[in-house]
Amino acid sequence: MQSSNNSYDDTSKRGWFTRFLDGVEWLGNLLPHPITLFAMFCVFIIIASGIAAYFGVSAIDPRDGETVIEAVSLMTAEGVQKMVTNLVTNFTGFTPLGTVLVALLGVGVAERSGLISAAMRGLVMKAPPQLITVTVVFAGVISNTASELGYVVLVPLAAMIFYGLGRHPLAGLAAAFAGVSAGYSANLLIGTVDPLLSGITAEAARIIDPEYSVGAEANWYFMMVSTFLIAILGALITDKIVEPKLGKYNDEEASIDLSDQSSMDPLSKQEKKGLIYAGISVLIISAILALTVVPEWGILRHPETGEVKGSPFLKGVVVYIFFFFAIPGFVYGRAVETMKNDRDVIDAMSHSMSTMGMYIVLVFFAAQFVNFFKWTNFGTIFAINGAEFLTNMGLTGPLLFVFFIMICGFVNLMLGSASAQWAITAPIFVPMLMLVGYAPEVIQAAYRIGDSVTNVITPMMSYFGLILAVAARYKKDLGIGTLIAMMLPYSIIFFIGWTILFFIWVFALGMPVGPEAPTYYTP
Repeated sequence: MQSSNNSYDDTSKRGWFTRFLDGVEWLGNLLPHPITLFAMFCVFIIIASGIAAYFGVSAIDPRDGETVIEAVSLMTAEGVQKMVTNLVTNFTGFTPLGTVLVALLGVGVAERSGLISAAMRGLVMKAPPQLITVTVVFAGVISNTASELGYVVLVPLAAMIFYGLGRHPLAGLAAAFAGVSAGYSANLLIGTVDPLLSGITAEAARIIDPEYSVGAEANWYFMMVSTFLIAILGALITDKIVEPKLGKYNDEEASIDLSDQSSMDPLSKQEKKGLIYAGISVLIISAILALTVVPEWGILRHPETGEVKGSPFLKGVVVYIFFFFAIPGFVYGRAVETMKNDRDVIDAMSHSMSTMGMYIVLVFFAAQFVNFFKWTNFGTIFAINGAEFLTNMGLTGPLLFVFFIMICGFVNLMLGSASAQWAITAPIFVPMLMLVGYAPEVIQAAYRIGDSVTNVITPMMSYFGLILAVAARYKKDLGIGTLIAMMLPYSIIFFIGWTILFFIWVFALGMPVGPEAPTYYTP
C-alpha cells in the first residue's frame, strides 16, 4: 500500500469532524487521572453543598406534592462527622466492588489456564475465509467477558490472520478493535461489566426508590441481540469501507519483520482436547443449574411466589459467572497441563486480583463521591428539576433516549472508563429519567450504547495506546489521528444502527431489555 493512496494521514484532506476529534483529544489529555477526578469531585460536592444549603436550594417531592427536599450541607459539624465515620463503609458497601471481584476470581482461572485464549483462537482461525471478518468481530464482542484479553490477544491475532490471508492487517486490527471496544456492552454471556454497571445503576435508582434493585442480568436480552447486530455491521464496515480505503498492503510500511507472521499456529491436539472437556463441564454445570430454576420446585426460584423474578437465581447471578468460568477453566487447565492442583487455581485467582489494584483505588474515591452526592440531596433535586424541564419542553417520549445516548457518547470521549463515567452520570440521569417514567434497566441499556460506540475514537480509552502500538507494527508512521480516522466509520454506524435496534426492541416490539426487566417506572 502506497502512502499516496491513504488519505487517513493526509492532513490537507481531513474533514471538520476529524479536526474536531483532534481538539477533543487535546482537551482530553488535559484532564487529570480518573481517580484524581473523583477526588476533585468529592471536594467540589462538599463545597457546593455548603453554598446550596446557604441559598436554600430545594425541590418539591413529586410523589406527594408537598414534601420539600432541601440541599444538605456537608460543611457543617454533622456533615464532617458523617463523612469521617462512613468513609470505610462507603467503600466496603459499594455494590459494584464485591460483585466485580467475585466474577473476576472465576474469569482469572479461565484466563490463566489458557481456556479463553484457546477458545478465541479456535473460533477465529477455524472460520471459512468468506466469514473471517464477521467471525473476528463476533469473537471481539464475545471476548468482552474478559475484555482485557480481547485487547491483548484478539486484536494482534486478527491483524496477523488478515496478513496471513493476504489482506490488509490494519483491517483485521480494526475489525477486532471494533468488536472488543465499540461493541463493548454486547455479549451472549453475562460478563464482569454487567454486575459493575448494574450495581452503580441500583445505587442511583435508590435516590428515588430506596428499595429498588438492578440485577446483573438486567440488560441480557438486549445485549444478546446486539451481539449479532454489531458482528454484522462491523463486518460490513470493514469489508465495504475500511479495507477498500486502506488499499493493498505494502510490507515496506511495517516497522517489524513480518516474515514469521504469514503462518499461524493452529490449536494443538491437547488444546482441542481441553476445549472438549471444558465444553462438557459447561454442559454439566448448565444442566445442574437448570434443575434449580426450570422446574416449579426449583430451589433457586422465588421462595414465596415460585417465579424467577426476584429469585435467588437472579440475585446471585455473579456467583454463577464465577462457577461458569472457574470450573471449565480448571478442567481445561488439567487437560493441557497448565493447572495441576489447587495451588494453580489459587495462583490464578490471586493474579486476577493483583491486576485490580487500580480499580479498587478508583472504587474507593467513586464510592465517596456517590455517597456524598446522595447525602446532599443533589441527585434528587437535580432529578426533579431536570424532569420538570424535560416535561415543560415536551421531551418525555422515546426520542429523549437519542439525546441521552449522544450525551453518553460525548462524555465517553473525555472519560473513557465505563465505571468512572457511569458513577458520575448515573446519579443524575437515572433518577431524572425515572421521574419521567422510564425504568433504570432501560436507562442503563441506553447508556451502554453511548458508552460503547465512541470507545474506538477516544485516546482516553485505557487500551488505546496498546492498539496504537500494535497498529504501528504494520505502518511505522501511523499516528493517533490515523487510527481515530480509521475507526470513525465504526463509531458513526454503530451509533445509528444500535440506537435504531434499541427503539425497535424496546418501543416498537415492547420487548424487555432483560429477564423480568420493566420498561417503564411509576414514581
